[in-house]
Amino acid sequence: MYRKFLNARNPLRLLEKGLHGGLGGGNLGIVIAGPGVGKTAFLVGVALDELMRGGSVLHVCVDHPVSHVRAHYDTVFEELASSTHLEDEAGVHIDLDRHRRIRVYPPETFTPAKLREAIALETETGSPPSLVILEGLDLDSVRYNDLVDFKGLARKLDVEFWLSATSAEERVGSVPERIEAFGDLVSVILALEPGKDAVALRALKDHENPDLTALHLALDPRTLLLIRS
Repeated sequence: MYRKFLNARNPLRLLEKGLHGGLGGGNLGIVIAGPGVGKTAFLVGVALDELMRGGSVLHVCVDHPVSHVRAHYDTVFEELASSTHLEDEAGVHIDLDRHRRIRVYPPETFTPAKLREAIALETETGSPPSLVILEGLDLDSVRYNDLVDFKGLARKLDVEFWLSATSAEERVGSVPERIEAFGDLVSVILALEPGKDAVALRALKDHENPDLTALHLALDPRTLLLIRS
């Protein structure tokens, strides 16, 4: 299967439909789940989808080394290529790696200024990101003004900006208070919830839409791929 057809059939098209068009450029999204449930796999899936569409991705992580993040990309890509019989797997892999940057910071040193510097560097080298992922940030200690900065960057670059948040509970019944405090700065909030055979994806916030429709998406814990549910 050629990458353009593979991209068109990606289950993330269901997410875009369920979220009335997806996250959208200039917006912040957060995915919430318990430890080890699949936040990184979900974010890598979003990133690979953007890369397959010809975009550029900046993946920033503050809780894992570069090797850990890169290994997730390699695992998810290999499963995707194998399950879809992707044409020219090696060539596509090289092309995707060329348009993806991974930056890691110790939690105590990361600031919005560091992110701005990273984006400026990528832009100077001719690869401004079309998607930014910020993984592992402790949202309990993040200031409101930090989210204002992230939102400003997303709008300035017209990029989708995804963050992750760890929940103390296995099932996230509603938007946690610490995230609710960010108010209108966050447009989309998703929860990953483990089930018997798959990890369900559920919308807790969909822009200003009061009707949170079923997304019909799940994460396969064996392959780490998004699947239709």
